[in-house]
Amino acid sequence: MATSTYKLANFETFQNTINNTLTPIPRTRRGINPNTETELPEVPISAQEDVDNAVAAAQAAFPSWSNLSQDERAEYLSKFADAIDANQAGFAKLLGEECGKPPQGVGIELFLVTHQIRETVKIKLGEEVVEDSAERSIVQRYVPMGVGVGIVPWNFPMLLATIKLTSALLAGNTFILKPSPFSPYTALKLGEVGAQVFPKGVLNVLSGEEDLGPMLTAHPGVAKVSFTGSIATGKKVMQACAATLKRVSLELGGNDAAIILPDADLAVTVPKVATLSFFHTGQLCVAIKRIYVHSSIYDAFLAAFTSFVSTLKIGNASDPEATLGPIQNKMQYEKLLDMHSEISKQGLKVALGADLSTDKKGFFLPPTVIDNPPDDARIVTEEQFGPIIPLLKWTDEEDVLRRANDSLMGLGGSVWGKDVKNAERVSRRLEAGIVWVNSHAETGPQVAWGGHKNSGMGVESGLEGLKGWCNAQAVWVSK
Repeated sequence: MATSTYKLANFETFQNTINNTLTPIPRTRRGINPNTETELPEVPISAQEDVDNAVAAAQAAFPSWSNLSQDERAEYLSKFADAIDANQAGFAKLLGEECGKPPQGVGIELFLVTHQIRETVKIKLGEEVVEDSAERSIVQRYVPMGVGVGIVPWNFPMLLATIKLTSALLAGNTFILKPSPFSPYTALKLGEVGAQVFPKGVLNVLSGEEDLGPMLTAHPGVAKVSFTGSIATGKKVMQACAATLKRVSLELGGNDAAIILPDADLAVTVPKVATLSFFHTGQLCVAIKRIYVHSSIYDAFLAAFTSFVSTLKIGNASDPEATLGPIQNKMQYEKLLDMHSEISKQGLKVALGADLSTDKKGFFLPPTVIDNPPDDARIVTEEQFGPIIPLLKWTDEEDVLRRANDSLMGLGGSVWGKDVKNAERVSRRLEAGIVWVNSHAETGPQVAWGGHKNSGMGVESGLEGLKGWCNAQAVWVSK
C-alpha cells in the first residue's frame, strides 16, 4: 500500500539527485510543453563534476547494496513502487505536460511503471548447479557489475527508466539515470522519490544537454550502459563504451511489420491493428509501422481501417476523451513534416489525411494512412515514429515474408489470422526480437525483449534481462 510518508513536497521545482541529496546546479534550461509550445520549469544542466560526484556516490554505495540479499533489495524496490503510487497525481500531471500524453496514455504508463517493479522483484536470480558429483561441484552464478547507467528517450520516460533501474538494482548494481533533454521532469522526480527509499548513492538522476550522455559513457567508473534510442546514437554509445570495455545493451529503432492473413476477422483485427499503429500518436518503438494486407481482403480492410482511424480524437493532456496527443518535441515534429512532404513528391495515394497547415499551438499532426505505396517509398523503409502509416498489398506468402524482413531493423512483428497455428507458423519466420500472433506491442516484466539486426543488442526485462546486469561466474569446487 502507498503511504503519505513518501509524498513529495512539490512537483514544480527540479534538481538532480546525487547521493540522496537534491543538488543545486548553476546552469539550467527549460523544456517545452508540446501541447502549447510554452516553456516548462527550469531543470539542471549537469557538468563533468556532477557526473563524477554521481559515479563516486554510486561506487561508494555498491559494496553494501550488492551485499544485501536479493529479497532485501526487492523490499526496497517494492517500497519504491509504493512511493510512486503515493505521488501518482503529481506524476500524471508531469507526464501530460512533458510528453503531451492525454489522460488515457498517462494512466497506461503509470500502471505499467509500478507493475514492472512489482512483477520484476518476483524473479529469482539463483545459482545454477551444473554438476554435483563425488569428485566436484560446478555452480554457475551471476554477480553484479558495479555502477550502471540508464539512458532513456522521451516517449516513455518513466516506464523505460523503470525497466532499466529495477533490473539493475535488483541484481545488486547501483544506478545513474539520464533522461532525455526533451523529457527530464518525471525522471528527476523519480530520483527525488528514490532518495526517500533507497540507501545513499543507490539511485542517482542527472539531467543535462546532449553532452551528458558522452560524459557518462566515457567515465571509467561506469560498468554498464543501457541505452534506448535511435540507431545512430546507439552506435555512438557502443563506440564510446568500447574504450573502457563497458558492458552495453542497446534497444534501438524499429520498423515493425504486421501481416494480415486472408482469413483475418476484420471486425476484430482492424480496431486492434489501428490502435496499435497509432498508440501514443505512433511514438512507440514497437508500434506497427507497416501493414501488409492480403489482396483478397485489402479493399475491405483499408475501408474499415480508415473509418476506425478517423474516429480517433486528437487532444491535449487535459482531454480525457483524446486518443492522439501532440508529437513530443519540435525536432520530431519537423521530421514528420518532412516525411509528409515526400507524399506528394512521390505521388503516393493518401487514403486518410488532413491539411497539415494550422494556426493552433502545439505539435499536433492528424493521422495519415497511405494506400499501397511502393516498397522503396520512404514511408515504408524508414521508421516514422508518428501518426502516419502505409498499407501494402500482398498475395504470396514467401514474397510478403521477404518484404517484411527486408529491413535493417528487427524489433517486432505480428501476424493476424483466424487459424492461430498457421499464423504462429508464419510469425516464427519474421526476423525480429519479438513476434506476436493476433496482437502487437505486448510486453511484460516476465519475459525478455530486445531487437535483432540494427534494432539493438542485449535484452531488457525477464530473467535474461536480470542476467544482463550481471557478470557470469563459474565456481568449481574439487571435493
